[in-house]
Amino acid sequence: MAKTILIVDDSPSIRQVVGIALKGAGYNVISACDGVDGLSKLTGIKIHLIITDVNMPNMDGITFVQEAKKLPAYKFTPMMMLTTEAADAKKQAGKAAGAKAWLTKPFQPPTLMAAVSKLVLP
Repeated sequence: MAKTILIVDDSPSIRQVVGIALKGAGYNVISACDGVDGLSKLTGIKIHLIITDVNMPNMDGITFVQEAKKLPAYKFTPMMMLTTEAADAKKQAGKAAGAKAWLTKPFQPPTLMAAVSKLVLP
């Protein structure tokens, strides 16, 4: 049974590139355009990994991670930040919120897939 990954990013092109890479590796993909939309997708279904941007309208990625971690069904779901942000302060805020990995854009799909394989348990 395929694992499910939620992509939360306000950039349609990033959602598409990440989605293509993940689908090509056999994952099911759910997409959301910002943190508010991302939270609306967390309906209790099993999600094996959440990949989120930091800078988004309506709700930023760090707030999204904090809010998602409050939901009992997603408290232990691994979360990765995929962002243009590289500042240590942002990385620390992401880690404090519960993010397990930080990948900086632009990225290469093999780098993304290596990180995903470390976070999605078999």
